Amino acid sequence: MRYVVRTPDGELTYPSLLDVERAYVQGLVDPDDEVREEDSAHWRKAGSLPVLARARRPGSGMASRGQWLPVAAVVLLGAVALSLVLRDSWRFRILGIVLALVASSMLTRVTYKAFKRTPPSA
Repeated sequence: MRYVVRTPDGELTYPSLLDVERAYVQGLVDPDDEVREEDSAHWRKAGSLPVLARARRPGSGMASRGQWLPVAAVVLLGAVALSLVLRDSWRFRILGIVLALVASSMLTRVTYKAFKRTPPSA
């Protein structure tokens, strides 16, 4: 079933409700835009459709941009580990190696979480 979305800029036709949901999640369709099935004459607000109301819209601000805080912590930890490894004392070198291992495990966790995250349209 095809769906027509009416925005202030014009109308767009989507092949299915799943495509409308994807556009909604990506911010291409706003909750105030109107949606109707192609063979229907009844327009509804996009935010009133249960499928779209449950769809997760992207957040705003720095927190929505992913895992920037853990990555920044790993960069800082890596820099400290490198500076310790380059010292003359073997005790500092061992501590630097341990910190490098901690940084690598943190990066492994960040990467795992990034691949485990489901796409917004699913």
